Amino acid sequence: MPSACDSLIEDIEDMVSFNDPTPHDRQSARKNILPKARKKKELLSNEELQVDSLIPGTQKIWMKTWGCSHNNSDGEYMAGQLAASGYKITEDPAEADLWLLNSCTVKNPAEDHFRNSIKKAQEQQKKVVVAGCVPQAQPRMDYLKGLSIIGVQQIDRVVEVVDEAVKGHSVRLLGQKKDGGRRLGGARLDLPKIRKNPLIEIISINTGCLNACTYCKTKHARGDLASYPIEELVERARQSFQEGVCEIWLTSEDTGAYGRDIGTDLPTLLWRLVQEIPEGAMLRLGMTNPPYILEHLEEMAKILNHPRVYAFLHVPVQSASDSVLMDMKREYCIDDFRRVVDFLKDKVPGVTIATDIICGFPGETEEDFQDTLKLVKHYQFPSLFINQFYPRPGTPAAKMDQVPAHVKKQRTKKLSELFHSYNPYDHKVGERQFVLVTEESFDAQYYVSHNKFYEQVRKQIIVEINFTFVGSKRLSNKGAWDGNNFFPPFDFPPLPFPPPALHLLLQAINLSYKCYSVHPCCWSAHARVIQVCISRHMCWLKGDVV
Repeated sequence: MPSACDSLIEDIEDMVSFNDPTPHDRQSARKNILPKARKKKELLSNEELQVDSLIPGTQKIWMKTWGCSHNNSDGEYMAGQLAASGYKITEDPAEADLWLLNSCTVKNPAEDHFRNSIKKAQEQQKKVVVAGCVPQAQPRMDYLKGLSIIGVQQIDRVVEVVDEAVKGHSVRLLGQKKDGGRRLGGARLDLPKIRKNPLIEIISINTGCLNACTYCKTKHARGDLASYPIEELVERARQSFQEGVCEIWLTSEDTGAYGRDIGTDLPTLLWRLVQEIPEGAMLRLGMTNPPYILEHLEEMAKILNHPRVYAFLHVPVQSASDSVLMDMKREYCIDDFRRVVDFLKDKVPGVTIATDIICGFPGETEEDFQDTLKLVKHYQFPSLFINQFYPRPGTPAAKMDQVPAHVKKQRTKKLSELFHSYNPYDHKVGERQFVLVTEESFDAQYYVSHNKFYEQVRKQIIVEINFTFVGSKRLSNKGAWDGNNFFPPFDFPPLPFPPPALHLLLQAINLSYKCYSVHPCCWSAHARVIQVCISRHMCWLKGDVV
């Protein structure tokens, strides 16, 4: 049977017959073709678009921090990064989708509160992320199973951990930050931050320490000394002042050891920092152990006498017994501590020395405790942190022979009674003090402020203000504030409004703005004030010691 392909085709055009439509005919025929609309699937009237509630960055987070100022600084950094990523930081734990719990491992009660908060969150079906020294030191604790953990040197990755926790995943970041094998101080200092007090910046100058105290659990979490470079710390301070801060706290596990790992020291850092402090702002130095401050007593005395540095130093003694100090591995004797205190009291008139004491350390005898009482009677420390000894798991002191619980409580009570028996400020009652106001009391009745010696001064919110303006026009006028209203002088020149930094300050101390709308006042960023000094970022208040 012949095939349809048997006939030869010489050219492709031979396939088109004279009966086929021409290209023109085909083009003309298209005009009669009507496009048909595709039917859309109609939505039901009661159908709503559903938003995926597990999209990270849309949840509310409640954050709780326990412990020292270093831990609080870490918490502020974590809150700042989360807010910058879109999360809402809430003050109400009930409305939060996730709880971020930043722990402290110094004493048993702090860890107990932390553990109870985890349990409470789980009972309320909240997602939980834990941070701080407890999970860093003991990540395998039973009550931490299944929880996401942010290590103390990984706070710059908090958003990653929270993102995964929101999705229901468990992430643990516990590593150390290193550069070329050298351990770093921690996360970058220029990260976003939400300050608990907008007028105070807490700067961690180093992490870890050089000691190995037998009672200390923090060493297990923070590790050995790792200092930040001076330039990074100076830049952080400069940035903070530009943001309206008027007080800087330097903090770490031991500020006196700063720089030993990077070839510098604490006085060198402090002299650089004081160059950045604007007039009226202040610097507060954090805790330092006796062994390292002994090497720099002369320079430290000069720094503490600087007008923009608080004449205040926190030097923990822990015990006045050399045998107890040896068991603690504190690396100094009581005479070293006395030398520090005596030298600073002599060279820095009025200096405030704060200290810590542990009552009932293993092996402490009654004679040892009496030595401690004598030390406190002699110096009458105006700031004394009294701690009953708690054995922390995994520390050498936990394995020592313990002082009976009732004896520890009795000694703690005796020391507390001694502390409350003397009045270190009696000789200052009635004095006029220049103080830096940084907050308001909880009952909103007082300004909370500190004088040059970091002594707290409360001033009732009734202020007489005496303004002296510096510039092309000098004026001197008085006004008064009674806690509710500002009464400017009748001839006070009307000009727009206070500068933004002053707005921040007034908001922080909860002053009313009503006076500005009723009677616009003249404010200057360069204004100097006699009784209440308001300049770029600060408010000096002259008040009574109460």
